[in-house]
Amino acid sequence: MANTYLEGTYSEIYPSIRQDIDGLRQLFRQFSFPGGIPSHAAPETPGSIHEGGELGYSLVHAHGAAFDNPDLIVACVVGDGEAETGPLAASWHCNKFLNPGSDGAVLPILHLNGYKIANPTVLGRMQDEELVSLFHGYGYETFVVAGSQPAAMHQRMAAVLDKVIDDIHSIQWQARSPGANGDRMDRPRWPLIILRSPKGWTGPKEVDGKKVEGFWRAHQVPIDKVRENPGHLRLLEEWMRSYRPQELFGETGQLSPEIAALAPTGNRRMGASPHANGGLLKRELCLPDFRTYAVDVEKPGSSQAEATRVMGSYLRDVVHLNAESRNFRLMGPDETSSNRLDNVFEATDRVWMEGIEPYDVHLARQGRVREVLGEHMCQGWLEGYLLTGRHGLFACYEAFVHIVDSMFNQHAKWLKVSRKLSWRRPIASLNYLLTSHVWRQDHNGFTHQDPGFLDVQPAPQWLTMDQAARHCDVGIGIWDWASNDPDGSEPDVVMACAGDVPTLETVAAVSLLRKHAPDLKIRVVNVVDLMTLQPKDEHPHGISDAEFDGLFTRDRPVIFAYHGYPHLIHRLTYRRKNHDNMHVRGYNEEGTTTTPFDMVVLNRLDRFHLAMDVIEWVPGLGSKAAHLKQHFRDKLIEHRDYVGRHGEDMPEIQNWSWPYITAGRSGD
Repeated sequence: MANTYLEGTYSEIYPSIRQDIDGLRQLFRQFSFPGGIPSHAAPETPGSIHEGGELGYSLVHAHGAAFDNPDLIVACVVGDGEAETGPLAASWHCNKFLNPGSDGAVLPILHLNGYKIANPTVLGRMQDEELVSLFHGYGYETFVVAGSQPAAMHQRMAAVLDKVIDDIHSIQWQARSPGANGDRMDRPRWPLIILRSPKGWTGPKEVDGKKVEGFWRAHQVPIDKVRENPGHLRLLEEWMRSYRPQELFGETGQLSPEIAALAPTGNRRMGASPHANGGLLKRELCLPDFRTYAVDVEKPGSSQAEATRVMGSYLRDVVHLNAESRNFRLMGPDETSSNRLDNVFEATDRVWMEGIEPYDVHLARQGRVREVLGEHMCQGWLEGYLLTGRHGLFACYEAFVHIVDSMFNQHAKWLKVSRKLSWRRPIASLNYLLTSHVWRQDHNGFTHQDPGFLDVQPAPQWLTMDQAARHCDVGIGIWDWASNDPDGSEPDVVMACAGDVPTLETVAAVSLLRKHAPDLKIRVVNVVDLMTLQPKDEHPHGISDAEFDGLFTRDRPVIFAYHGYPHLIHRLTYRRKNHDNMHVRGYNEEGTTTTPFDMVVLNRLDRFHLAMDVIEWVPGLGSKAAHLKQHFRDKLIEHRDYVGRHGEDMPEIQNWSWPYITAGRSGD
């Protein structure tokens, strides 16, 4: 914030913070103050893309910003506290994915002041010889700047910066020169600076007789209670006056013209860089018509297809169409092939700057796919890529995307605040593809079964492309082809579903009930946008109470089959009129190595349990359908015995399809 104020951009964006004494007073007062601005480099701070409240992601954000930005050098300061985090420790390997021919450069500056909040740091206590060896092994050319005398340190740091910038330009020139063979280039040894300076440098040496400068007590607020303690107030004033502000600012509070002239001008200023306001640089993706990838659906459930296999073809064409603009990347932790996205490799390869063997598959110096077995790195790369104006997709196993839960939350908070700032332009969405979900992790077992992030196998296709497009536009709707409640009448029960496996089991349960209880009026409601379940005043995708009641009725039982944890559906619908009649089935932390259908049985999300729920909750049906309920119980016993003997699901489960000859009508 201070730097952007001194260079002038802060006052340009916030005119009330003028370049005078009143502006300085307001600038100081708003810092970390109620109604003011956060103490970190939040979205309100011009020139920032990384807040740093949660540590570990600075280096991956920096590399994400540098990818496909050949003229950009990203200086990334890594504190020795942050350097102890797992994500940052893995991030030193980002240099194995940075191509000097087509990407920008990242200059890591490891700042070792020796302490965290109340402890020494690991790297801070290591000797320079060890650190240089460590980073040499990581592939860096290391430069050490160490000392405690400001004037000498400034000169030394300036000289090292000149040297490393020259080295970066030399690396890039060699990779980009006319005779360079980009496919055979060796990974360069990028420069890295280790900066050692005391914690609380130039601050008070001691407070109340206790060491501050060069010790952990210098963290954040080294002098407290200045309003109550005159001695502390005097110490604070002496500290501030030690910077000789009268030599830096004129009588009106404006920065000395001689000093102000040292700053760059225009977009070269830190707070005015368009790379830190990525929406200014964002170019729309060229996208193929998704309708051309339609799977033929003669009647609901009659076709089987692998959704991600089809999506691989779509992504292949996205890469083709945007090859020249180079503004799309696919990130993932070594799962592009296992996720059935292989068709993308018809258009591109995986980026790899280490050695490539003749038998390696789809590894190259250039490629639009970046894979590393570290979810934090994939998420951070994509965030940095998006925040600087590009587009991308992160494909990950559902159970392990939780690793980036907090990163997702931090990014979402950044976007929420950014929307309120008129000067920040919108960036592209962060897109996830969650695969190998809980209901199809029967082979790997309990450890791979976790649907809690919110929400690849062949699966029934229920709607034609046009029907699916209309349905997705709305986000929720009645599936007429699966329902048998006459238009204009109330159903006896609403069977709702969200997620591919819950939808399959719901439709199968409906077919059982229509066969064995033909007089029962059933309405099937499918949800593809969970936010539609909320009232409109809580989310822009929400539907009105009248629309909600029109779908779910005001007083009929609703059996809701959901992909994830049931409590989420209750949280989204608790203010609705018919919430008390909602009975939700979902994942209840029951799992093991078993068959796909047994997974849903263990969690009581299967067709038989859903059908029994209908019998239990429809008024008056329980006693009339006692024999039918027993029939469903017997089928569950038969299932358990069959799985135990054969190790696979019963043929009637594996080969099930929608038995009614119904053409799918409007999908919305």
